[in-house]
Amino acid sequence: MIRLIRLLIALACLAAGIVVGALNPQAAVLDFGFARATSSLGVIVLVSLLVGVIAGGLALAASVILPMQQRLRRAQKPDARPRDARPDNHTTLP
Repeated sequence: MIRLIRLLIALACLAAGIVVGALNPQAAVLDFGFARATSSLGVIVLVSLLVGVIAGGLALAASVILPMQQRLRRAQKPDARPRDARPDNHTTLP
């Protein structure tokens, strides 16, 4: 079921990209300061959106996902102290 939903979302995004490209056929120039790119406005908008999504995903991975994975690894690591140095939870009171 999840595969079907992902496929439908991918097809909807593809259709939206085709529509944006078809509705914006005007030539546009994107000036980076050191280089220029000439393409249709629809392609420039779609590429800009893709770059933004990738940059956002990388920022999310660097700020949230990687620290969470490190904490999980530390939490799953076995205690390195020797057995006799650990507090005994099964002591009996006199």
